[in-house]
Amino acid sequence: APSPSTSPSATVEPTESPTPAPTASPTIPADRVATRVSVPALKIDLPVILPPGGPNAYPLCDVAMYIRELGQPGEGKATYLYAHAREDMFLPLLEQSRRNGGAAMIGMFVQVWTNDEQLFLYEITEVRPHQLDLDDAVNADHEQLWLQTSEGPRGTPGKLQVVAEFLSSGAVADPAEA
Repeated sequence: APSPSTSPSATVEPTESPTPAPTASPTIPADRVATRVSVPALKIDLPVILPPGGPNAYPLCDVAMYIRELGQPGEGKATYLYAHAREDMFLPLLEQSRRNGGAAMIGMFVQVWTNDEQLFLYEITEVRPHQLDLDDAVNADHEQLWLQTSEGPRGTPGKLQVVAEFLSSGAVADPAEA
């Protein structure tokens, strides 16, 4: 599997009070894209890239990817990130979803960094196993984050979707984190 040119720090720790504080974002850069995603409570921390080869290409390893046709953080619609259900990727999402319907994930924080050095904070509100379409993400009418991973070997129908609602955003203290 190809390696990303920079690897994110695995030392992100959850905090008592989520940061950053809410701020107004008057102008959203047209080229803003997610560059990193972290679910600290599950020890998930991955770079985020545009999938090479188009929407039907098989996903790469060791990264999360975004669906270009949906939103990016701060655009007021769904940002959709997906990665394999493998160790050091989104496997913890799948494992947690199989315990009590994923109830322990409700309330967990998800952080998403962008290429313009912003940090977006989301809170997991739904765990949706066995999903066959992206309709709800496509039709989202407010800022959300959707995380997706597979539930079985290649070709297994249905995907796990985890929905998180926007809490806050702000500039990152250390641009290298983004």
